[in-house]
Amino acid sequence: MNTHPCLRAYLAGVFVPTLVLPLLLAVFIVVRIVLQVPVPIEQGMIFPMAVVPSFFGLWNMLYLASHEWTHLPIGLHGAILPLLMAPVGATVATGLHVLEFGSHGVIWFQACPVPYALIAPGFLAALVGYYLVWKYIVGFLNRVLGIA
Repeated sequence: MNTHPCLRAYLAGVFVPTLVLPLLLAVFIVVRIVLQVPVPIEQGMIFPMAVVPSFFGLWNMLYLASHEWTHLPIGLHGAILPLLMAPVGATVATGLHVLEFGSHGVIWFQACPVPYALIAPGFLAALVGYYLVWKYIVGFLNRVLGIA
């Protein structure tokens, strides 16, 4: 019997972003409607909602395929993912004119400036968050599905 380990790895990978991203979208929409924030945040969420779960699933499939020769812990493997997703996201956001690079920071939606001094700690927090999500949630799902 074929147990389809790649399919199970993909499904374990897409689990977290599939649950989290719609909740973030709902929060952003409520903030925009209730607080009357004039920034179209939900427009910037549509692309990540389509791409991030696929990245997670494919990244977990890569973990399954490469673990035998890399022996990389799943948390560290997951923490590498933002290093790939951040440049791709910045490139797409710049191409769609959602993100602009200025002399003192980046500007989201031509209205929300973010100083460069906040980007580095935010990125480090993302690395830690990805490490923890991959170590505890995706690793747990991989064990439950029998692919770890």
